[in-house]
Amino acid sequence: MKFLISGPPASGKSTLVLKLIEFLKNKGKKIGGIVSPEVRERGIRVGFKIVDLLSLKEKVFASINYKTKYKVGKYFVNVEYFEEIAIPALEMAEKECDVIVIDEIGKMELFSEKFEKKIECILKCDKIVVATVHRNYIEKYKNYGKVFWLERERWNEIYNLIASQIQQLI
Repeated sequence: MKFLISGPPASGKSTLVLKLIEFLKNKGKKIGGIVSPEVRERGIRVGFKIVDLLSLKEKVFASINYKTKYKVGKYFVNVEYFEEIAIPALEMAEKECDVIVIDEIGKMELFSEKFEKKIECILKCDKIVVATVHRNYIEKYKNYGKVFWLERERWNEIYNLIASQIQQLI
């Protein structure tokens, strides 16, 4: 089963994924994959890092301070840094984990063709996948799994819905 979480900015998608990871770990499940938390300096977002959930290796892959040909808003994306962490993390999760997490499938991440190929492979595998999908890409990926549209006022409802569906699968 694939759980695809989308919604408007600041609706709590990444927070939801982190809570689901905690829920799954408490159930004794091995979780692998990636998360991409914000990097903040003095309270201001200056970039994003990519973190391997198994090894905890991480790298800043998008920053206002980089200069690359890949850009989203004010953030320049270093595709090589992203792939150094994301691809091995997803490959390891595919081989060794009960549940694969992908936070996020969005424009910055999809600058990587390797990432795009890897997630399409993962979305076809028989493992449980929990992924956040940027609202602009939900149309492309919706046929791979069940889409949950998250809005802040429905956060608890959506969390409980996904957690109960996962509980039935594990």
